Amino acid sequence: MPQYLLSVMHDDEYDTDIDVEDPDVQRLHAQVGAVNEELAAAGAWVFGAGLMPASSATVVRSIDGDVSMTDGPYAETKEQMGGFWIIEVSDLDAALTWAGKCAAACEGPVEVRPMQGG
Repeated sequence: MPQYLLSVMHDDEYDTDIDVEDPDVQRLHAQVGAVNEELAAAGAWVFGAGLMPASSATVVRSIDGDVSMTDGPYAETKEQMGGFWIIEVSDLDAALTWAGKCAAACEGPVEVRPMQGG
């Protein structure tokens, strides 16, 4: 069965020092938790996680055998991946349906990409 990456998009610098008592944070966590439970119950859940901001990234490059490392994101864009799900579903239509639920839960855009070999 094919696997898909559902990427949650955030502004390039989002706050990771969140106040867990904030009603908005509690609402979002509850919404995402419900979608995670629904994915698991449907047998579509493979893995998911949130990510630290792109500014915490290290980019590693290898050119002609020389390895270099630089701080920060690879891409200079307004939005960066802030978290993701790996799901296993029958087809792209099913992945898009789940992405819609994930976007609603996160209250933000979700990009869908098929995994190679699926």
